[in-house]
Amino acid sequence: MPLTLPNFLTWLRIVLIPVFVLLFYLPAGWLDSHLLNLGAAAFFAAAAVTDWLDGYLARALNQTSPFGAFLDPVADKLMVAAALIVLLELGRVQGFIALIIIGREIAISALREWMAGAGQGKNVAVALIGKIKTASQMVAILLLLYHEPVMGLPVREIGTWLIYLAAVLTIASMVYYLVQALRPANVGR
Repeated sequence: MPLTLPNFLTWLRIVLIPVFVLLFYLPAGWLDSHLLNLGAAAFFAAAAVTDWLDGYLARALNQTSPFGAFLDPVADKLMVAAALIVLLELGRVQGFIALIIIGREIAISALREWMAGAGQGKNVAVALIGKIKTASQMVAILLLLYHEPVMGLPVREIGTWLIYLAAVLTIASMVYYLVQALRPANVGR
């Protein structure tokens, strides 16, 4: 595995996950709640930007690789799962929402692996509904991590509505991918 800039950014995202989580386990008084929320939101925003940037750079610099294609979604899922678990522990997201989102990620990853093994990986390639789900999920998590009003906007409430939207889109996208995978042309191959 060559250490290209896109792969470095993906590894950086993975390495930052424990730092992100440790913010919430600092001894009381080290950071006030505003700095804690700001720091967590900043780490998550940086992870989201590197997620976009590593894919863009891999294509722009012609540095795509099978390993990078494998590692990038793993890094994404680890970061989202870590953020949801932190939000769950803080009481900012409900358990069933975290379960829906994390469970779907595991199920679709397994489905994609199975379909790729069957030579049908393109049938479960990322679709528009998956991209919309990811966008609403990332924005929701960012807002729920920050959790404080911004210029009078109720960030917590907006984040809560977006995470519910993300959960609905999560289920819809999972159904979409399952239907694509189980089309009669793909069954039995």
